[in-house]
Amino acid sequence: MRFAVFISVFLTLYGLLHSYAFFKVRGAFSLSRWGSISLALFMAFMVFCPILVRVLERYGIESVLKVLAYAGYTWMGLLFLFVCTAFVMDIYGLLLSVVTRIFDWDLGRWMLSSKITFFISLAVSVLVGVYGQIEAINIRTERVVIKSPKIPEKVGKLRIVQISDVHLGLIMGEWRLERILKEVRRAKPDILVSTGDLLDGQINDISRMADKIGSIRTPYGKYAVTGNHEFYAGIGRSLTFTEEAGFTVLRGEKLEIPGLIVIAGVDDAAANRFGRHGKTSEKQLLSDLPGDRFVVLLKHRPLVESESEGLFDLQLSGHTHGGQIFPFSLIIKLLYPIDRGLLPLRDGAFLYVNSGSGTWGPPMRFLVPPEVSIIDLVHGK
Repeated sequence: MRFAVFISVFLTLYGLLHSYAFFKVRGAFSLSRWGSISLALFMAFMVFCPILVRVLERYGIESVLKVLAYAGYTWMGLLFLFVCTAFVMDIYGLLLSVVTRIFDWDLGRWMLSSKITFFISLAVSVLVGVYGQIEAINIRTERVVIKSPKIPEKVGKLRIVQISDVHLGLIMGEWRLERILKEVRRAKPDILVSTGDLLDGQINDISRMADKIGSIRTPYGKYAVTGNHEFYAGIGRSLTFTEEAGFTVLRGEKLEIPGLIVIAGVDDAAANRFGRHGKTSEKQLLSDLPGDRFVVLLKHRPLVESESEGLFDLQLSGHTHGGQIFPFSLIIKLLYPIDRGLLPLRDGAFLYVNSGSGTWGPPMRFLVPPEVSIIDLVHGK
């Protein structure tokens, strides 16, 4: 039922974006009747393209689907940028009209025709889209140092490297995964963690990608939690893939790395929709831990439960992608306590949000580069 609601909302919003763009094209050009019908049919197909890709994934025609997915999701990104730019141009025109009426000024020379407005919006969306595809493959490393007296002094420094929201699938393939893993190897992690959405979609040829991740060796292990897309892709195959990649998946579980730290992990909230939510609450999971141990909580969504505050020292999350494409990032900032980066909490704890190592949907990023996070835990006050 909830999935049907999600699809309905998605198609409605995506359809509205296409409708806005459709009328922008018609306003800029004198389309014939058949020209308008052809444009409407094309846009209707593009509205349903992401759904079509998901449905056809299970039939194994991946070579065709990769082309369809790349074209459909690139179109999604370009359309979003076009609509945002055109909307700003509309606001510009509206302000000029209001000023003209109020002050009786002649601002006609500053007004832009529908055709000029269309081409400005088109040029901006294409240029930003091309840049966004380049930005999406240039992985940035973000470094954070957290001091705590709970880190044994003899250890000196414990390095956790975090990846999140890689979304391996039709678009995020081996080549892009290798760019992420290159930064991971360069960081020389003591512990590698994945905070959800490692896998995306239902493609079959994923064993080699699991082997690539599995080749990363760490002294104290690799740990992961589920994200919402693990459930969308099929939780069984997602868990199998994650474990084949060498991760220990924590699903309402905790473990102690002797003499170092405690790592706990919880399922994403999407588990509720699939009837797989564990019986152990986050508070129960964390409440009986020794107070002298540094506790790291892995949780996909960057939401801090009030009952859990004070029971962990560092929560590592993802999910937001930092908005992925500006100005969508402005909306994400309203939904979460922090969209990316480090947020101090009470009792000296922290929440760190990875802005995503890959991409979901449009294979592009704008003003929100992908990242591999390097968190150094050191002894100190």
